[in-house]
Amino acid sequence: MLSPREAVRTLPSYHPPLAGRDGLRLDFNENTAGCSPRVLGRLRRLPADDLARYPEREPVERQVAEFLGVAPDELLLTNGVDEAIHLLCQTYLEPGAEALIVVPTYSMYRIYMMAAGAQVISVPAAENFRFPAEEIRRQLTPRTRLIAIANPNNPTGTLVPADELVELARRAPSAAVLADEAYFEFCGQTILPRLRDSSNLFVARTFSKAYGLAALRVGALVGDPKQMRSLRRMSSPYNVNAVALACLPEALDDQAYIRQYVSEVLESRARLEGALQNAGVHFWPSQANFVLIRAGATSEDAAAFVEQMRRRGILVRDRSSDHGCEGCVRITLGLREHTDLLLPALEEVLSNRQMVQGARP
Repeated sequence: MLSPREAVRTLPSYHPPLAGRDGLRLDFNENTAGCSPRVLGRLRRLPADDLARYPEREPVERQVAEFLGVAPDELLLTNGVDEAIHLLCQTYLEPGAEALIVVPTYSMYRIYMMAAGAQVISVPAAENFRFPAEEIRRQLTPRTRLIAIANPNNPTGTLVPADELVELARRAPSAAVLADEAYFEFCGQTILPRLRDSSNLFVARTFSKAYGLAALRVGALVGDPKQMRSLRRMSSPYNVNAVALACLPEALDDQAYIRQYVSEVLESRARLEGALQNAGVHFWPSQANFVLIRAGATSEDAAAFVEQMRRRGILVRDRSSDHGCEGCVRITLGLREHTDLLLPALEEVLSNRQMVQGARP
């Protein structure tokens, strides 16, 4: 009888709660305004024969490489950052290899690593979700082949200094070290200028968050040219669809739109953090477009908070299942007008229920 590999049979499932998302969507870290009007204009002008042709990735890769200040042979466009993670796992991991993550973090790292047959080593974050650099170094072995770091991290919003990531890559020369900068625009720190310090260092970027192109599924992976040649061999030549390739240059060219949106997100983040502080609700200062708060001491408290916000038309994300996050909820920030809706609903929920302030993880 046909059956999948053992690594596939034992994979944990990832079931994002996409169905029934009626209300203001502050649960998935999406752009709450949508994409640039220039992208919509390009969509309307898209000729029918463009959809009948196989997409040509390389011309847009050259534009994105120039935008990011890297060479074309250092960059690969991918079907979202998820494909970039998958390609790294398929290229460098095999049964018997070890892969490191710092938990809590993006759950697809573990899934793709396990699918490649690797043993996943989960290193708990330090106090207040700080990056546990010393503990990671202690976990390095000759079998370590991949280390994935979300920077800023999801769901905590914490940021790892670039020097620590470069040092980690230096100490693990046989491992691919991924700096996943999906939320770069909201913090401004990038390791890209240090990319050539280590040939085993990779940077991922997405156009799903600040650029509002989540539905088009387009990201970028940057690394040493020799390593990128191996990743290209693993990648489908038509992995990024023609619609995404047509729209991405328009999105990149409208940096005024991105700057305005990011400015409103940062203002909204400051407003939310100020409101939480005034209400005595514990939260972790964030460098991303979301804030993680402690809604109570238990997962039941978090679920009740999420439901009370939903009844007021605001969707937020329960993160209680993440390591060290029991009772925690993540709230996405967006436009000023959306924060104007969020804060009164939040105040009402907080005033109507007992917030249990647990100890810091």
